[in-house]
Amino acid sequence: MTQTKKNVMLVPVDFSEISLNALEHAAQAAKHFDNDLVLLSIVEEYLLTSLFNFGNNEEKEALAREKTLPELEKLASQIFDKYGIHCKTEVRVGRIYKTITETAEEYHCDCIIMGTHGVSGFTRILGTNASKVINYSNVPVIVVKSARANNAYKNIVFPLDLSVESKQKVKMAIHLAHSYHSTIHIIYNKVSDEFLNNKMIANLRQVENIFIENGIEFTVKEVDESSSDFAEETLKYAEYSQADLIMIMTQSEDKGLSEYIIDTYAQRIVNAEGTVPVMCVNPNRDLYKAEFVI
Repeated sequence: MTQTKKNVMLVPVDFSEISLNALEHAAQAAKHFDNDLVLLSIVEEYLLTSLFNFGNNEEKEALAREKTLPELEKLASQIFDKYGIHCKTEVRVGRIYKTITETAEEYHCDCIIMGTHGVSGFTRILGTNASKVINYSNVPVIVVKSARANNAYKNIVFPLDLSVESKQKVKMAIHLAHSYHSTIHIIYNKVSDEFLNNKMIANLRQVENIFIENGIEFTVKEVDESSSDFAEETLKYAEYSQADLIMIMTQSEDKGLSEYIIDTYAQRIVNAEGTVPVMCVNPNRDLYKAEFVI
């Protein structure tokens, strides 16, 4: 009998409260989807000298792993006892964002779930690197801002704009909605330019039809461009609709399809104070030729 390989989620852990909240969030999601976890702790190279003032770099790296691994394995054991989720543990030395994205690729992870702090909060190691991870990750990144009693994605806020990339979230939204019996709350910005507004409405109708064909419950919220900025309205709407997830695309700057940078809207959604987790997805130059499975 062939055993089906489980999907894997990566959780960076720096043992701060917010990273442990992200681990709890990831464990609940992994339990729901019957996935495995990889717990990753990273020691930055420049910290080795301050932590250990003797030995060469290889000896210092070995000592760092020896010091950190038992703590990480203890967390893995606690997750298994509570959720029955198998966790692989990794302690690595390197640059935070680069090590996270490389580890995700190595383990063929389907997503990264990590904690961050708002820009006004006390920034820890992971918080300062969240935007870089979002920029360079080839898989969705779910940013967890606080502890929540239940992370079932029953209400998902789905911002829609004029970009082609914006519609690339549809497959993910359908997958989550089917799994959690979710309602998708579409929010879009009405614009004064008639041509652009007609284009927006066409995008909206296309997404609505796809959701209808797939039996997805959804609502639609129109935001007038004169009322406020779209990021602020998205955050307000997430609170109003008691959202469990905000699903956003990070948009490309004019640097070619191979390089993407998190835009101002996405930065504000991720950095804002609040409790709603944010799923960040980089546009895919192949328009998601691969199937996403969280």
